[in-house]
Amino acid sequence: MSCYGTLAQWYDSLTGDVCYEQFADFYEAEFRRSGGEFRLLLDLCCGTGTLTAEMCRRGYELIGVDSSYEMLMEAREKSAELSVPPLLLCQDAAELDLYGTVDAAYCSLDGMNYIPFEDLKEVFRRLNLFIRPGGLFIFDIRLPDWLKSLDSQAFVDENDDLLCLWRAEFDEEINAIFYGMDIFTRENELWRRSKEEHIEYAHSPAALETLLKESGFDDVRLISDCPQGDAGRLFISARRHL
Repeated sequence: MSCYGTLAQWYDSLTGDVCYEQFADFYEAEFRRSGGEFRLLLDLCCGTGTLTAEMCRRGYELIGVDSSYEMLMEAREKSAELSVPPLLLCQDAAELDLYGTVDAAYCSLDGMNYIPFEDLKEVFRRLNLFIRPGGLFIFDIRLPDWLKSLDSQAFVDENDDLLCLWRAEFDEEINAIFYGMDIFTRENELWRRSKEEHIEYAHSPAALETLLKESGFDDVRLISDCPQGDAGRLFISARRHL
């Protein structure tokens, strides 16, 4: 079972509670704190591009990268209304390959949780290569305790044309939570069933801080006063070494 295939076209309707403007405000506050010019940005694991489009509307130039072709197709539709649309690339984060450097990169809404810890060293190495000296890398994670609290729980998301049933199981051996999803989509009088499996890894903030410093980043900050901080989310901001 793949991840963000069938679910891609329904992702926005199921995440209507996410205030992307707050995420954009947070990033801009970090840019101001750091100083310098921030114009060209990388939205890593950009998904359906809602935040990508928001940052474009605020005057930034954007590169959006995601490994899901289906999610990028949703992002492309959003970009059609923008005066300066983002460049969208279908790439795995561990195979990131840009044409030059960016002023900052950000990764939102659990993007880093989807990457196994053993792959993060290569992700950070590539980001260090493509972020300019003094530029920023900002991302959020779901904290390990929050992910573990979902173990054995079942959830339902629905609207008039979609029913999504998902179950969470935490695997202590690989330190990750599995979401098994059954997705029912309406087709006239019938319903089509499909399945997806999502895996989120429980990364320790201390381990991430150490890995960032080993990968050429400094001024690493763990920020709990952040969007959705009351829902187990932590932001990490790091500067690419000068």
